[in-house]
Amino acid sequence: MANTRSASKRKRQTDQRTVLNRSVLTGLKGQQKRLTAAIAAGDKAKAQAELDGLASRLDKAAKRGIVHQNLANRRKSRAAKIVAAIGARKADAGIVEVGAG
Repeated sequence: MANTRSASKRKRQTDQRTVLNRSVLTGLKGQQKRLTAAIAAGDKAKAQAELDGLASRLDKAAKRGIVHQNLANRRKSRAAKIVAAIGARKADAGIVEVGAG
């Protein structure tokens, strides 16, 4: 329990930010799952579309400070490599988990 009015206000602000940040992170996880499913199916066009969506969400989250910029860049890079390899190595592409780590 906060002892001062300013501490109470900070708690309210933190609670509001936590709810918004959690929804953004949940959206990122869903986007990564959709990308992983497209990769597992071997559908390069759908995987590319999902990769574009994931990159956009990661960039927005990094810009707002919800995730670190390096994390966003790392996940985009790894996902792009996997999507690029769909045509070349369909057998290996399905077993790689995007965003793990």
